[in-house]
Amino acid sequence: MTTNTATRSRENTRARLLEAAALVFAEEGLDGASVEAVCERAGFTRGAFYSNFESKDQLFLELAGTVAAERLTAVRARVEELNAAGALAQDCDATTLVRQVMDTGSDDRLGVMLLSEIRLRALRDQAWGAAYLKQEQEMVDGIARIIDDIVASGTMSLRVESGVAARMLLVLWEGMTVRGAMAGQDDAQLRRTGSSELGRLVSLLLG
Repeated sequence: MTTNTATRSRENTRARLLEAAALVFAEEGLDGASVEAVCERAGFTRGAFYSNFESKDQLFLELAGTVAAERLTAVRARVEELNAAGALAQDCDATTLVRQVMDTGSDDRLGVMLLSEIRLRALRDQAWGAAYLKQEQEMVDGIARIIDDIVASGTMSLRVESGVAARMLLVLWEGMTVRGAMAGQDDAQLRRTGSSELGRLVSLLLG
Protein backbone atom coordinates (compact mmCIF):
# COMPACT_ATOMS: atom_id res chain seq x y z
CA MET A 1 0.00 0.00 0.00
CA THR A 2 1.46 3.35 -1.01
CA THR A 3 1.76 6.26 1.41
CA ASN A 4 -1.01 8.21 -0.36
CA THR A 5 -3.35 5.20 -0.35
CA ALA A 6 -2.65 4.55 3.33
CA THR A 7 -3.30 8.19 4.15
CA ARG A 8 -6.61 8.20 2.27
CA SER A 9 -7.62 4.96 3.98
CA ARG A 10 -6.85 6.41 7.40
CA GLU A 11 -8.74 9.62 6.62
CA ASN A 12 -11.73 7.57 5.44
CA THR A 13 -11.67 5.50 8.62
CA ARG A 14 -11.58 8.62 10.80
CA ALA A 15 -14.41 10.20 8.81
CA ARG A 16 -16.59 7.09 9.15
CA LEU A 17 -15.90 6.90 12.88
CA LEU A 18 -16.83 10.57 13.29
CA GLU A 19 -20.02 10.08 11.27
CA ALA A 20 -20.94 7.05 13.37
CA ALA A 21 -20.15 8.96 16.56
CA ALA A 22 -22.56 11.73 15.54
CA LEU A 23 -25.36 9.19 15.00
CA VAL A 24 -24.70 7.34 18.24
CA PHE A 25 -24.41 10.58 20.19
CA ALA A 26 -27.74 11.81 18.83
CA GLU A 27 -29.34 8.59 20.09
CA GLU A 28 -27.49 8.00 23.36
CA GLY A 29 -25.86 11.26 24.47
CA LEU A 30 -22.21 11.72 25.39
CA ASP A 31 -22.09 9.37 28.38
CA GLY A 32 -24.18 6.67 26.71
CA ALA A 33 -22.21 6.69 23.44
CA SER A 34 -19.69 3.89 24.03
CA VAL A 35 -16.65 3.08 21.91
CA GLU A 36 -18.23 -0.28 21.12
CA ALA A 37 -21.43 1.34 19.85
CA VAL A 38 -19.47 3.75 17.64
CA CYS A 39 -17.34 0.92 16.23
CA GLU A 40 -20.38 -1.24 15.53
CA ARG A 41 -22.16 1.63 13.75
CA ALA A 42 -19.05 2.41 11.67
CA GLY A 43 -18.29 -1.23 10.91
CA PHE A 44 -14.82 -1.20 12.49
CA THR A 45 -13.07 -3.03 15.32
CA ARG A 46 -11.88 -1.45 18.57
CA GLY A 47 -8.37 -1.76 17.15
CA ALA A 48 -9.30 0.48 14.23
CA PHE A 49 -10.81 2.96 16.68
CA TYR A 50 -7.76 3.16 18.91
CA SER A 51 -5.41 3.43 15.97
CA ASN A 52 -7.18 6.71 15.14
CA PHE A 53 -8.27 8.11 18.51
CA GLU A 54 -6.71 7.88 21.94
CA SER A 55 -10.08 7.79 23.68
CA LYS A 56 -13.79 8.49 23.36
CA ASP A 57 -13.08 11.94 24.80
CA GLN A 58 -10.73 12.77 21.94
CA LEU A 59 -13.26 11.46 19.41
CA PHE A 60 -16.07 13.66 20.66
CA LEU A 61 -13.91 16.75 20.98
CA GLU A 62 -12.86 16.24 17.37
CA LEU A 63 -16.48 15.67 16.37
CA ALA A 64 -17.45 18.98 17.99
CA GLY A 65 -14.63 20.68 16.11
CA THR A 66 -15.73 19.06 12.85
CA VAL A 67 -19.34 20.20 13.31
CA ALA A 68 -18.16 23.76 14.02
CA ALA A 69 -15.71 23.77 11.10
CA GLU A 70 -18.36 22.54 8.67
CA ARG A 71 -20.73 25.28 9.78
CA LEU A 72 -17.97 27.89 9.39
CA THR A 73 -17.06 26.63 5.92
CA ALA A 74 -20.72 26.78 4.85
CA VAL A 75 -21.06 30.32 6.21
CA ARG A 76 -17.92 31.49 4.43
CA ALA A 77 -19.11 30.01 1.13
CA ARG A 78 -22.52 31.65 1.54
CA VAL A 79 -20.98 35.04 2.34
CA GLU A 80 -18.77 34.84 -0.76
CA GLU A 81 -21.81 33.93 -2.87
CA LEU A 82 -23.86 36.84 -1.51
CA ASN A 83 -20.96 39.26 -1.91
CA ALA A 84 -20.50 38.23 -5.54
CA ALA A 85 -24.21 38.83 -6.10
CA GLY A 86 -23.96 42.31 -4.58
CA ALA A 87 -26.22 41.45 -1.64
CA LEU A 88 -23.81 42.83 0.96
CA ALA A 89 -24.26 46.56 1.40
CA GLN A 90 -24.51 49.11 4.19
CA ASP A 91 -28.21 49.65 3.55
CA CYS A 92 -29.20 45.97 3.40
CA ASP A 93 -31.64 44.53 5.95
CA ALA A 94 -29.46 42.88 8.59
CA THR A 95 -32.01 40.27 9.67
CA THR A 96 -32.67 39.14 6.10
CA LEU A 97 -28.95 39.08 5.34
CA VAL A 98 -28.09 37.00 8.40
CA ARG A 99 -30.90 34.56 7.62
CA GLN A 100 -29.55 34.13 4.09
CA VAL A 101 -26.05 33.53 5.47
CA MET A 102 -27.03 31.10 8.23
CA ASP A 103 -29.56 29.05 6.26
CA THR A 104 -27.03 26.47 5.13
CA GLY A 105 -29.10 23.38 5.92
CA SER A 106 -26.75 21.89 8.53
CA ASP A 107 -27.95 19.89 11.56
CA ASP A 108 -28.16 22.63 14.18
CA ARG A 109 -29.80 20.48 16.85
CA LEU A 110 -26.93 17.99 16.76
CA GLY A 111 -24.41 20.79 17.18
CA VAL A 112 -26.37 22.36 20.04
CA MET A 113 -26.72 19.05 21.88
CA LEU A 114 -23.10 18.06 21.36
CA LEU A 115 -21.62 21.38 22.43
CA SER A 116 -23.96 21.62 25.42
CA GLU A 117 -22.86 18.25 26.76
CA ILE A 118 -19.21 19.04 26.10
CA ARG A 119 -19.55 22.35 27.95
CA LEU A 120 -21.06 20.56 30.93
CA ARG A 121 -18.17 18.08 30.92
CA ALA A 122 -15.71 20.96 30.57
CA LEU A 123 -17.08 22.58 33.74
CA ARG A 124 -16.18 19.43 35.67
CA ASP A 125 -12.88 18.58 33.98
CA GLN A 126 -10.09 21.16 33.65
CA ALA A 127 -8.41 19.37 30.74
CA TRP A 128 -11.67 19.27 28.81
CA GLY A 129 -12.24 22.90 29.69
CA ALA A 130 -8.89 23.92 28.24
CA ALA A 131 -9.50 21.88 25.08
CA TYR A 132 -12.98 23.35 24.65
CA LEU A 133 -11.81 26.94 25.12
CA LYS A 134 -9.03 26.40 22.56
CA GLN A 135 -11.55 25.01 20.10
CA GLU A 136 -13.96 27.87 20.76
CA GLN A 137 -11.22 30.46 20.18
CA GLU A 138 -10.46 28.86 16.82
CA MET A 139 -14.14 29.26 15.93
CA VAL A 140 -14.10 32.92 16.99
CA ASP A 141 -10.95 33.50 14.93
CA GLY A 142 -12.61 31.91 11.92
CA ILE A 143 -15.68 34.13 12.24
CA ALA A 144 -13.45 37.17 12.67
CA ARG A 145 -11.64 36.36 9.42
CA ILE A 146 -14.96 36.21 7.57
CA ILE A 147 -15.91 39.58 9.07
CA ASP A 148 -12.52 41.03 8.07
CA ASP A 149 -13.07 39.86 4.49
CA ILE A 150 -16.48 41.54 4.38
CA VAL A 151 -15.08 44.80 5.74
CA ALA A 152 -12.13 44.62 3.33
CA SER A 153 -14.56 44.38 0.41
CA GLY A 154 -15.72 47.89 1.30
CA THR A 155 -19.40 46.99 1.58
CA MET A 156 -19.66 47.34 5.36
CA SER A 157 -17.86 48.81 8.36
CA LEU A 158 -17.92 47.89 12.05
CA ARG A 159 -18.21 49.85 15.27
CA VAL A 160 -15.98 47.33 17.11
CA GLU A 161 -12.99 45.11 16.32
CA SER A 162 -13.77 42.00 14.32
CA GLY A 163 -12.67 39.67 17.12
CA VAL A 164 -15.05 41.35 19.57
CA ALA A 165 -17.90 41.21 17.04
CA ALA A 166 -17.16 37.54 16.31
CA ARG A 167 -17.36 36.54 19.96
CA MET A 168 -20.58 38.51 20.49
CA LEU A 169 -22.17 36.84 17.46
CA LEU A 170 -21.06 33.36 18.53
CA VAL A 171 -22.28 33.77 22.11
CA LEU A 172 -25.66 35.09 20.97
CA TRP A 173 -26.11 32.41 18.30
CA GLU A 174 -25.29 29.60 20.73
CA GLY A 175 -27.50 31.06 23.46
CA MET A 176 -30.51 31.41 21.20
CA THR A 177 -30.15 28.00 19.58
CA VAL A 178 -29.77 26.29 22.97
CA ARG A 179 -32.99 27.89 24.15
CA GLY A 180 -34.70 27.02 20.89
CA ALA A 181 -33.62 23.40 21.22
CA MET A 182 -35.02 23.34 24.77
CA ALA A 183 -38.34 24.56 23.33
CA GLY A 184 -38.37 21.66 20.87
CA GLN A 185 -37.60 23.62 17.71
CA ASP A 186 -36.40 21.72 14.64
CA ASP A 187 -33.34 22.72 12.58
CA ALA A 188 -35.21 25.21 10.38
CA GLN A 189 -36.83 26.85 13.40
CA LEU A 190 -33.50 27.04 15.21
CA ARG A 191 -31.94 28.84 12.26
CA ARG A 192 -34.82 31.31 12.07
CA THR A 193 -34.66 32.05 15.79
CA GLY A 194 -30.89 32.48 15.81
CA SER A 195 -30.85 34.52 12.61
CA SER A 196 -33.49 36.94 13.86
CA GLU A 197 -31.51 37.73 17.01
CA LEU A 198 -28.21 37.88 15.13
CA GLY A 199 -29.76 40.33 12.68
CA ARG A 200 -30.58 42.71 15.52
CA LEU A 201 -27.04 42.47 16.87
CA VAL A 202 -25.49 42.97 13.41
CA SER A 203 -27.58 46.14 13.00
CA LEU A 204 -26.01 47.49 16.19
CA LEU A 205 -22.49 46.47 15.19
CA LEU A 206 -22.49 48.02 11.73
CA GLY A 207 -20.94 51.47 11.50
